[in-house]
Amino acid sequence: MRKFTLLAVVLIVVVTGLVFGAGRTEVTTRELSFAHVYEPDLAYHREAVWAAQEIERRTDGRFTVQVYPASQLGSESEIAEGLGLGTVDMIYAGAAFLSGSYGPIAIAEAPFIYRDFDHWLAFADSDLMGDLAAGYREATGHHIISPTYYGARHITSNKPIRTPADMRGLTIRVPDAPLYLLFPRAVGASPTPVAFAEVYLALQQGVVEAQENPLPTIRGMAFFEVQDYINLTGHMVNTLMTIVRGDLWEELSAADRAIFDEVFSEAAIRSSQAIYQEEQELGEWFEAQGLTVLEVDRRPFMDIVEPLLSGPQVPWTEEHLQRMQAIR
Repeated sequence: MRKFTLLAVVLIVVVTGLVFGAGRTEVTTRELSFAHVYEPDLAYHREAVWAAQEIERRTDGRFTVQVYPASQLGSESEIAEGLGLGTVDMIYAGAAFLSGSYGPIAIAEAPFIYRDFDHWLAFADSDLMGDLAAGYREATGHHIISPTYYGARHITSNKPIRTPADMRGLTIRVPDAPLYLLFPRAVGASPTPVAFAEVYLALQQGVVEAQENPLPTIRGMAFFEVQDYINLTGHMVNTLMTIVRGDLWEELSAADRAIFDEVFSEAAIRSSQAIYQEEQELGEWFEAQGLTVLEVDRRPFMDIVEPLLSGPQVPWTEEHLQRMQAIR
């Protein structure tokens, strides 16, 4: 009798477990990768990590995002190619690097194209930006979520640069994208593509004499340690695009797409504001490190470059240029 009672109890426990367990759903976690080339202490990385945490939280753990900084998964060109190969799920990539797939998007980084930070903010929220993202998606299948302000590029060197004549013959490192050749060639410099992760060593060993990047990047990559001058040319403003691999985007539900859009757009705003704020403060910091920070009359440089922003030598159309200039 006692055996029967014990057996009955066991059966009750098993059946109860089956009944109540039937309503439970196992949470399947999908692991995604986010790659970029920037150092971990820069705002772009910090906000990417914040976004990864938010994605996991807002999807109740259905998605996790591992962020790979500092070229761990390759150069900017390589990770952009990785989207098509399926080796990476999300990336930061500058507009100039995307222009090989969709030329007009390069206008987001054309030399001297923006009047100021407010002009960039208006562009980021404009119909033009939306059309460029749509064109890139049509050309590649990949989805641009949001643009992020990377900063205004300035020249570091071991000699002062005040006029275009001071750049003649200057061997200057530039990223490996055609748009970056336009400005230095226009003023007679010798642009030399070098991978981002190798720039410090190239400067230290004298492979190149100069480089150009925004102030937060100059600090973050420690380029100031191997250069004497920061020349505030502000010749380009870079726009980083947060991009999701096309087939991944198509697989997401409408609700999950909304979450990804909201999170990474918020991260872009946070990062953009942080970078702009750093730009306002870093001049004094560099001077405290012993560098000379030179204010530069940009007009002579602009006068040389502006005629080159129209015509067959650039990958955007006259309509794109006019729409950019009309943004207020």
